[in-house]
Amino acid sequence: MMPALPLDQAGPYVAGAYLVFLALVLIYVAIMASRLARIDRELGELTELVERQQAGDAAAVPVAEPSREPVA
Repeated sequence: MMPALPLDQAGPYVAGAYLVFLALVLIYVAIMASRLARIDRELGELTELVERQQAGDAAAVPVAEPSREPVA
């Protein structure tokens, strides 16, 4: 049984497949990094609110509106 393309002609297609795969991995990493940054920022805000409440400055703590962003 013969391959669909001779091996000497398949090189550009293999390289293209690797480039597409690499692009998808980089996009995935960028999305995960942005989600992690958002979670880190929200965690910092929550930590600050807890510290204010523990310091007895509960009257100065603003009531935050719930986020309307999808969690997924």
